[in-house]
Formats: sequence, C-alpha cells, structure tokens
Amino acid sequence: DINPPATEIGTTQTVFFTAAALFSLFLPRLADIAGRKKVLCGMLLITGIGCVVSAAAQNVTMLMIGRIMQGVAGPVVPMCLIMLHTQVTEEARYTKLMAVLTSVNGGIAGVDAILGGWLAGNFGFRSVFICMAVVAALAVVLVWTCSKESKAEGSPKMDWAGVVTLGIAFLSAYLAINEIQKLAEANIMMIVVLVIIAAVFFVVFWNVEKKKDVPMVSTRYLKQRRTWGLLLTTLLTMTGVFAIMNGVVPAIAQDEACGVAMGADVVSFATLTPYALLGLCFGPIAGVLASKFGYHAVLRAGLVVSILGALFGIFVANNTSIAVLVVISVVLGISYAGTANIMLNGLGIVLSPKDNTGYLPGMNAGAFNLGAGLSYAVLYAAMDAVAATSGAAAGYGAAMIAGAVLLVLALATSFLIPKAEEADNS
Repeated sequence: DINPPATEIGTTQTVFFTAAALFSLFLPRLADIAGRKKVLCGMLLITGIGCVVSAAAQNVTMLMIGRIMQGVAGPVVPMCLIMLHTQVTEEARYTKLMAVLTSVNGGIAGVDAILGGWLAGNFGFRSVFICMAVVAALAVVLVWTCSKESKAEGSPKMDWAGVVTLGIAFLSAYLAINEIQKLAEANIMMIVVLVIIAAVFFVVFWNVEKKKDVPMVSTRYLKQRRTWGLLLTTLLTMTGVFAIMNGVVPAIAQDEACGVAMGADVVSFATLTPYALLGLCFGPIAGVLASKFGYHAVLRAGLVVSILGALFGIFVANNTSIAVLVVISVVLGISYAGTANIMLNGLGIVLSPKDNTGYLPGMNAGAFNLGAGLSYAVLYAAMDAVAATSGAAAGYGAAMIAGAVLLVLALATSFLIPKAEEADNS
C-alpha cells in the first residue's frame, strides 16, 4: 500500500467531492441532449474505470486521477430521477418511487461505512475500490438492459461556453469555501481572490446565456423562484444540518472530557449508521405522505423536526450519553435524511421545465455540495469561537444553535418555492 500522509488522503477526498459537484452542473443537461440512458451508462463506466485506477494506484497522483474519474458519478441520482419521471407519468406513483430511490441512495451510506471499514481492515483499501468497480459494472449492465432512452424536447446543442463559465464560477466558490473551513489557518487573500473570480465568471456566464438561442440555463429560468427559491432552501438546509451529523455529533461522541470517549472505529455505529438507515426506512413513508399532502408540506414538516433535532443537540452537548447520541441520530435521520433531503431532490425534478429538465437537478446538486462545505465553515466557526472562552460543551451547543438558525431560515425560504403548476409564472 502507498501509505501517504493523512493530509494527502484528505486532499484526494476534496478532489473527489469537487469533481462530483462540477460534473453535477452540466451532465444532466448533456444527457437531455445526447440521451439520458447513453450518458448515464457512460458516467457509470468512467466511474468504474476510476475505481480500477484507484485500486491500482502506486502513488497519490494516480489515486487523485482515479478519484476525479469517480466524481463523474456525482449526478447519478438526479439523472435516475429524471429518467424515472419520463417513464412514470402518474404523479402519485412517481413520488413514491422517487422517495424509494433517493432514500436508498442515502441509506446505503449506513451500510457502505460498515462494509468499507470491514474490507479495508481485512483486505486493504484496494479491495474497497475493487468492490466499487464491480458494482459500477453491474450498474452499467442493468441500466443498459432495463431502462429506456429519453431526451429533452427539441434538438438543442450543448452550450459549452455556459458550462465553462459557470464551472469556473462554481469551482472558485467551492474552493473558497474549502479554504474558509480552515478557519484560523485560512489564507484570507486566497479567499478574496477566489470570491472575486467566482463573481466575475458568474456575471460572464449570465451575459453568455442572455445571448444564446439555446442556453445551458435560460436567464428567464434563473430569475424565477423555481430556481433561486429551491437553490437557496437547499443551500441553507445543507449548511444547517450537514456538519451536525457528519462532524459535531461524532466529535461529541469521541470527546474524552465531556463526551463518551467513543473510539473512532465504533462511533459510526451510534451516530452515522442509525442516521442513514432511518433515512432509508422512512424515505418511502415520506414519499407516500408527499403524494397525499404535497412536496412542500412534507418538506416543511421535515425542516421543523430538523430544527427541533438541532435544538435537542444543545441538551446532547451538555448531557452526553450513548442513548442521547442515538436519539439525535434517529431524529435527524428521519427528519432530514428521510424527509427534507428527499423532498428537495424531488422538487428539483418536478419544477424543471420540459425543454430543459437537467438544469435544475444539476444546479440543485451543486447547492447540496456547496452547503455541505459551507456547513463545516459556519458551524465549526461558531463552535470554536464559543469553545475558546466557555469550554467544549458550550462550543458544541453553539454549533447546534447555529444549525437551528440556518434551518429556520431554510424553512422561511421554502415558502418561496412555487408549486409545479405555478413555476412558469413565478
């Protein structure tokens, strides 16, 4: 095995998530034009090859290349949801199936964390990538043989100028957020430069799209609440909740002074695994509820319970035990992973216009990724600032309060998201 420093391994993870975010922006739109089945099979094939490259890596550079190739799989779930929506025209049935598909994607995280740890511990890290390659190959076969081809209405050409300018803007913003996550060690000048680049290229992107006959994203759609209302809600939701379950709660569990001193090798069993598996189990229920009461009502119910879960986190920070760690994992697993996350993904599909079904799911996936990175920056900043003067427990509580505030804002912006039948006039 190559045994690189931990910081270099962390960099390969960052590269993977960055690549996944970038590919999510334009691959759904490319699939609209070239054929969704064809593009999805190509994405899975490249992902599988990337897994093989990673498994065979002799150095960090080779591993990095493999991880970038795996990032092509970033928009697989939005692509599958779009393909499902084209084949299932009955909205109530689609809503139920959409919830099942999305919850399986989230819930499998509880299983693959255990399986990946077991494989790596017994057979080395290469076995994990080999297993992933086999799954990707099986997925290619199943998609090719069991799904139907579909395209967007008309025969538009791909707007590569829009892809490049939006990609540079998004990448700059994403890298700025990654730098902000370093908090006291962050390079302020680099952050300022990246933010300026992001702003400049977004303006260029906007002007490019105004002049295109068939743009990647029409500026008319960008001005509508179906776009900015949904993206803002997704961004705020992810920023409020992601670092709680993926950072703060595991940190409380492992804290020897005010936590339960749980080992890093078992902490996921009490936190991430219940969170993911409860999301998997409750997702189909959320789909049934959405088919009866609508996406918006179920989304808001999930956000309200997520807010209560974040506030319960203040109690968890000051009264830590394995039992309360499991409780907060269950609450947020049901309310966010099993409800809000699924509704946000679903809205990205049903609110998309028929002539450009790929743009909103792609940009929504980008908002999920940006929110995940921003979550660590914001919540950890609150945690570190308070912990420095009032102790670790107060710091954890501050992170929970910051998360709850952001979720309240997400609940407020959710009222800006129009219903599907009103989207064109919003």
